[in-house]
Amino acid sequence: MGFPLPLNAHLSYNYASLTTTEVSQVRFPRSSGILLHPTSLPGRFGIGDLGDAAYRFVDFLATAGQSYWQVLPLSPTGYADSPYQTLSAFAGNPMLISPEKLAEIGHLSAADLEDVPAFPADRVDFGPVIRYKTGLLDRAFANFRAQAPADRRAAFARFCDEQAFWLDDFALFMALKEAHNLRPWNEWEPEVATREPQALARWRESLADEIERQKYRQWQFFEQWLAVKRYANEHGIRIIGDIPIFVSMDSADVWANPHLFHFDENLRPTVVSGVPPDYFSETGQLWGHPLYRWEVMGQDGYAWWIARFRMAFTQADVVRIDHFRGFYNYWEVPAGEETAIKGRWVYGPGADLFHAVTAALGEVAIIAEDLGDFDAESRAGVDALQAEFGYPGMKVLQFAFSTGPTDPFLPHNYTRDCVVYTGTHDNDTTVGWYQVTSTEAERDYARKYLGSDGSDIAWDLIRLAWASVANTAITTVQDLLSLGHEARMNTPATVGPPNWCWRLLPGALTEEIAARLLELTAIYGRKTSA
Repeated sequence: MGFPLPLNAHLSYNYASLTTTEVSQVRFPRSSGILLHPTSLPGRFGIGDLGDAAYRFVDFLATAGQSYWQVLPLSPTGYADSPYQTLSAFAGNPMLISPEKLAEIGHLSAADLEDVPAFPADRVDFGPVIRYKTGLLDRAFANFRAQAPADRRAAFARFCDEQAFWLDDFALFMALKEAHNLRPWNEWEPEVATREPQALARWRESLADEIERQKYRQWQFFEQWLAVKRYANEHGIRIIGDIPIFVSMDSADVWANPHLFHFDENLRPTVVSGVPPDYFSETGQLWGHPLYRWEVMGQDGYAWWIARFRMAFTQADVVRIDHFRGFYNYWEVPAGEETAIKGRWVYGPGADLFHAVTAALGEVAIIAEDLGDFDAESRAGVDALQAEFGYPGMKVLQFAFSTGPTDPFLPHNYTRDCVVYTGTHDNDTTVGWYQVTSTEAERDYARKYLGSDGSDIAWDLIRLAWASVANTAITTVQDLLSLGHEARMNTPATVGPPNWCWRLLPGALTEEIAARLLELTAIYGRKTSA
């Protein structure tokens, strides 16, 4: 299968004649959408997948007059099952593959889908789910190898050939990881950790079947996800994807490209990522990703980043960059520190990278996650970078009610070229915020600002977002359902369940909710034609 060009590459506008604000408005016409990660979709296999529930969610979005489905990173997860700690910046998460779709194409039988364990409907229990679904995927691969007709074998071969630039390293990495009891690559024997050619050749031969199995899983992920994306686009829904700025230490990307990262002679990171103390944590957040050697990346025109963006715009129509400010300046923490307090700000590649991306991919649609505490110089630098390329930033309504009428998150202070959220995956639900994580002063100011008693606070904020001048307004499924603190997707600076576990119950998104959202969307001029 051939991967499509980014959607925006087909636009015929003469961008050279437009201001950056006009460019942003062309790429982001007045519209709205919903944030829901596919793992949160309902279904009987313990985790949301790319089966019928994904298509029915697209139908809901279309019925409700929405233009966007925003997802989190779709990559295979590693540490703590976080979509922001992934095993590859290019691969897809095999846990999203629908067993029912595999049965439809004959890779599984009806009998294979009987006796599904009694997984909880309201959350993902990652350990049992991964074991169960891995068994199904292995069975599907065995059936494919034994029974696939020639045309499907040829399609698989084409995929492997077209995607070899990342797939070969990723499949070998995953096969090696399994052979080493899932230990991180820097704990493998030195000749494999350092990619000594003869050692890798021996492992490729001995792990040939396992490598092919990994490639099969990626083929099926992309077959299924791109089918969902086509269906969404055909129904007037664009996908907003997500790029974490950094990549995990234990990833195929770092193992295959150690020269792009700050390592010592023993392949140990010398500095790692984080953010200084802010409103999320008094000690900052020690993320621990290895940091890029930007000067090395620039020597080949940022080829790795251009490939990464090209993949992102294969999977999505719009891409949100998590921690966008890191391209201007980022918090560098010496390796070995226990918190992120002792760090320093270091300049990133700035406009050079995005000039290279634009030259390679055209005027792509990027949302810049520009949240956090900024000093004046950093805020001005990030703002200038966004303005130069027309990348809208983010406004989160839950942050708006703490400092008074000049607060930049209050809608009367917005410009049009921004994306307003009731909350994101890193916030409490709006009801949870109002009942649990806000202060009484915030609640009081919110009630006064909204002219509301707070009894329908989630929809109050949805209306506020939709009524704002922001070109794009996004809410979460949890807020559509007025769910409380128990439905929070993630709490920054914490690890493990219940983070990333929340799931939508079957039938929760009703016709009444769709009609209510459609009415708001029409009232505030966010309904666009398909």
